[in-house]
Amino acid sequence: MHKQGLLIVISGPSGAGKGTICQELIKKNQNICLSVSCTTRQPRTGEQHGVNYYFVSKLEFEEMIKNNKLLEYAKVYDNYYGTPIGYVEEKLNTGKDVILEIDIQGALQIKEKYPQGVLIFVVPPTLSTLRQRLADRKTDSQETINKRLNCVCQEMTNIAKYDYLVVNDEVEKALSQVEAILIAEKCRPSRFDINKFLES
Repeated sequence: MHKQGLLIVISGPSGAGKGTICQELIKKNQNICLSVSCTTRQPRTGEQHGVNYYFVSKLEFEEMIKNNKLLEYAKVYDNYYGTPIGYVEEKLNTGKDVILEIDIQGALQIKEKYPQGVLIFVVPPTLSTLRQRLADRKTDSQETINKRLNCVCQEMTNIAKYDYLVVNDEVEKALSQVEAILIAEKCRPSRFDINKFLES
């Protein structure tokens, strides 16, 4: 019996390892795909339209907002970023699970529009672990790291709005927890179509 796919939203602070978890999930499970966002920013070297992002003009993006064609969107440093409803619905309707790796603001917009979505917040085991991970990247200044850590403290106040919390101490363990969450979610009676069952 065909089942609707799951919409999985994964958020967490920079350095929590949510990107790695998403990549590993997709690698291990052919039924999971990553949602492609659209943006008004210019493509970076090597980025492809429809693969990394859908690159659109500001006017096109604002039309999408007006016509309710986005699950969520945000404006970051003069550029828009958002999740097109069409792409997500098309995948979900074929039974595919769709992952969105987005911030809290976007996640809460999705929860409002699509309450059956599964919201997972990924955190490192401690704040000092996160500080160390950000420092090890060697991509940010100390000032940027401090700003990120301050943001984390604010973000943590929204954890209760998520369905699940995964502490990423070891990637394999965190990945197993996310997989277990998805299995449990698919067993919810609310996701079972009784009418289709009775017709079959």
